[in-house]
Amino acid sequence: MHALSGVRVLDFTRVLAGPHCTMVLADLGADVIKVERPGAGDDTRGWGPPFLGGDAAYFLSLNRNKRSVVLDFEDRDDRALLRRLAVGADVIVENFRPGVLDRFGLGWDDVRGDGLVYCSIPAFGPGPRADEPGYDIVVQALTGFMSITGDPSGEPAKIGVALLDLVTGLYAAIAVQAALETRRRTGESQRVTVPLFDAAVAALANQAANHLIGGMVPRPMGTAHPNLVPYQAFAASDGFVVIAAATDAQFHRLCKELGLNEFVADPRLVTNPGRVSHREMVVEAIAGVVATQAVDHWVAACRRVDVPGAPVRDLAALFAAPETAGLVEEIVDPVRGMLRLVRSPMTGVGVTSSSPPPLRGEHTSEVRNHFWGR
Repeated sequence: MHALSGVRVLDFTRVLAGPHCTMVLADLGADVIKVERPGAGDDTRGWGPPFLGGDAAYFLSLNRNKRSVVLDFEDRDDRALLRRLAVGADVIVENFRPGVLDRFGLGWDDVRGDGLVYCSIPAFGPGPRADEPGYDIVVQALTGFMSITGDPSGEPAKIGVALLDLVTGLYAAIAVQAALETRRRTGESQRVTVPLFDAAVAALANQAANHLIGGMVPRPMGTAHPNLVPYQAFAASDGFVVIAAATDAQFHRLCKELGLNEFVADPRLVTNPGRVSHREMVVEAIAGVVATQAVDHWVAACRRVDVPGAPVRDLAALFAAPETAGLVEEIVDPVRGMLRLVRSPMTGVGVTSSSPPPLRGEHTSEVRNHFWGR
């Protein structure tokens, strides 16, 4: 029995945050019907290269375990079918601009009866930007992520993946499951809204608290940490190694391993606040030692003294590493061939085995014939 078996989800989302949310629900066993527009379908089907079977790898990474129907909101018959699908759903997830679905009779006030969970994922919440569109990079700019990411001497940098979209999708999936539990107890319909902007601000975590509590305005620090020293990448003789001594005990063991015994006895460096205050001195000394040996040497040294440390890998090295082998699944797709994708990281919660991401409109006839009603 999968965790969300019997839960029917009507998916009006596209691009990343919404599809990520509905994929998490599908991984947990929900029956997810993805509604796509005539023509191109979900925007990300064309976000390549690379492509496989006509669909971009981007799309394939976000849409396993779903069914796809192509329906036209402007068509009266299709709109009637969408209405019937909405009435028969347990959950609706959408990421249109506010008011779009209302124009087609599919807004919250139109379909809220019978215990529905209705989850909206707009770019912005109520306020001056409520009607604006927003991609992850726009929100990274607005929320300050680009002001704290990258090289201190370089131009603003975005995070290497659309992490704010992914965080928003996870928040939305959690909110939907909480709403389903509330519905189970009360029988009432639930309205959930998780704006991308709001989730991004929440994801600032300690950086937001540094500003709100300490008045700090964080700036880019490369790989360094604003609250911990040493906690960053260092250049070894053949590459970069991350050393993360987050506790006083770890720092003392690291210094002994590096031959920096004077730091162990230095009263200025006994605790982390002192090391943060003397960041330049500490980092310069460690960097001078690390530069003399190869990455593997320092990874082994960190392991010996129980200090977290790791090589800075590229994705080729990541997917060649033995610890990653179990995180990649092979999905047999009769049209596209073998798909190799990253599997769900959740275990022990009734995650379903993966089916391939749907072809555009693959299940339209099936859904038309059965109307997916209660």
